Amino acid sequence: MDVLPEPPRLTVLQVGSDPASAVYIRNKMKACAATGVHGEHRQLPATASQADLDAELARLSAGPADGIILQLPLPPGLVAASAMLQLDPDKDVDGFHPVNLGRLVAGLPGFAPCTPAGIRELLRRYELPTRGRHVVILGRSLIVGKPAALLFLEKRVLGDATVTVCHSASRDLPGLCRQADILIAAVGSPELVKADWVREGAVVVDVGMNRVPDASAPRGQRLVGDVDFAGVAPRAGAISPVPGGVGPLTVAMLLCNTLIACRRRRGLPELP
Repeated sequence: MDVLPEPPRLTVLQVGSDPASAVYIRNKMKACAATGVHGEHRQLPATASQADLDAELARLSAGPADGIILQLPLPPGLVAASAMLQLDPDKDVDGFHPVNLGRLVAGLPGFAPCTPAGIRELLRRYELPTRGRHVVILGRSLIVGKPAALLFLEKRVLGDATVTVCHSASRDLPGLCRQADILIAAVGSPELVKADWVREGAVVVDVGMNRVPDASAPRGQRLVGDVDFAGVAPRAGAISPVPGGVGPLTVAMLLCNTLIACRRRRGLPELP
C-alpha cells in the first residue's frame, strides 16, 4: 500500500457563527483528528459581503487544501450558488459545485454530495440491494433528493433502481411511499412519515434532523427525523435512527472525498 507524503487537508469555511453550524463543524474537526486528516476551520464575520466570501473561496482554492467546503446556511444577503463558482471543482468535496453535479448527471468521475453517498454506503454495509428495487425519495433538494435519485439510477452496484422523487406538490404522498421497496425521507418535516405510509418489510432511510420541543429533555427539546420511528419500526424490514444513522456517514463520506481529492492531486491511483 502506498503512503501519502503528508496528511490530506480539509478546510471548512464558515460565515458568521450559527450555533447549529458550529456543532456540525466541531464534529467534522473531531472526525478529521480521529482519521489523520488535517482539518482547518476558517471563519468570516457575519458582516462579510458577497465579494469578501467570493474572494476567500478563490484564495482557498489556490492554496494547499485538498478539500474545501462552504458551511451552510449563510447569513442573509449571501448567495451560496454564486460563491461556489469561485471554488475549484476538484476541491469541492461536498459535491455541490455545478461541475460536480454535471459530472454526476453524466456518470463521470467527480464528487457526489456526501449525504446521498452516505445513504448508498449504509445500504452497502447492511447488504441491502437496490438493483430492480423501487426507491422512493421524499424531497428534491440539491443536497439530498436530486443527487440521491441520480446515484440510484446509475448502472452500477447499488444502482439500477427504479426511482420516484416526491415533493410538496406530489399527489397522494402516503400512497406513493407505500410503493417503495426503499424509502428515503429528506424533507425536514418532523415525523411526517407514519406507519401507514410504509409497506411491510420496506427499507426506510431517515435523513431528517429536526428539533422539537420536549419538556422532559435536558435542553427542552429533542432531535427527531422525518419518520415516526416508533410507529414505523415494527413495519420496516430495516430503518435508520435519528440521531446516529445517516449523519455520521455523511461526515465519513466527506473524509472519503477528501482522501480521493488528495490522491488525485498527488497523481496516485484511485482507491478500489
